Amino acid sequence: MADFGGWLMPIEYPGAGVLAEHAAVRERVGIFDVSHLGKASVRGEGALEFLNTQFTNDLDRISDSQAQYTLCCNEDGGVIDDLIVYRKSANDFFLIPNASNTAEVVRVLQANAPAGIVVENLHEDFGVIAVQGPRAADVLSSLGIDTNIEYMSFKEVVINGELVLLCRTGYTGEYGFEIVPTAKSTRAVWEAIVEAMKPFQGLICGLGARDTLRTEMGYPLHGHELSLTITPVQASAQWAVGWKKASFLGSSALHKERESGAVRVLRGLASSDRGIPRAGMVVKNGAGESIGEVTSGTFSPTLKHGIALALVTPDIAIGDSVIIDVRGRDCLAKVVALPMVESHVR
Repeated sequence: MADFGGWLMPIEYPGAGVLAEHAAVRERVGIFDVSHLGKASVRGEGALEFLNTQFTNDLDRISDSQAQYTLCCNEDGGVIDDLIVYRKSANDFFLIPNASNTAEVVRVLQANAPAGIVVENLHEDFGVIAVQGPRAADVLSSLGIDTNIEYMSFKEVVINGELVLLCRTGYTGEYGFEIVPTAKSTRAVWEAIVEAMKPFQGLICGLGARDTLRTEMGYPLHGHELSLTITPVQASAQWAVGWKKASFLGSSALHKERESGAVRVLRGLASSDRGIPRAGMVVKNGAGESIGEVTSGTFSPTLKHGIALALVTPDIAIGDSVIIDVRGRDCLAKVVALPMVESHVR
């Protein structure tokens, strides 16, 4: 167990471990308790228009019962948080931000909300359970659930007698679902799914496997690839910005940075030797000059070598060779395209 965003989280579970849990998700199915994630609601006439002034992405791009990845920035373009917005209707939205940033996201929205818009922090009112892997739909189907919903969409279903939100979202790169039950029903829903996984050789997975899975995909983690000092332009998250919107928090700064060019960009790195990159390690060019820093690094259970995400100077391109200072030892790495393993989310 370890502290994560103010919550005590399991790194791995007994009898398996990170490597086995990671493999279960890539090859079969795994379940994660991610109830530490934040929850909030924004309701009222004009909620759609209001949120479009607060978040980077354009909520007009999605319809009711669809979800969208977006960012909440400050006026300097720094990222307060990245989150998923669930559009129930144009006047009713459910948000899932990161655990440690929930209070600040809610504070910003409440401070900016016009009359008639109600923003509520529901952090401890709901749980979140992620079921991820190629057999995820089979597990839920065995519980009598219709899993025929498109990626980044959601609907209400009943699991073990409990009404939950079933979402085709996830953080592993595999086909999967995130389930949002009430806090009171979370344990019963969890136990029903864990039991249903057994015929599919599923495993309960911890934070360690969640991190190796998302790093292979190049998915950002706030505080690493995104932060108050790392903008969406730098983090290769421009696709989550509605550039044609009239205005949103940080829009002026982001437009300027986009036009002038970012001073650093996010790249994937694959170790060419036995070195395992870790966050904070210096990245150098062939001449030994510092060109950036590792933001996330780990051993890839799928690829069987070290991998990293790093913010480097924009002249560093895919295919280039770089050097990572791994505890005083120069380790070779190659700049690679993201994701590092094939995505199966659809």
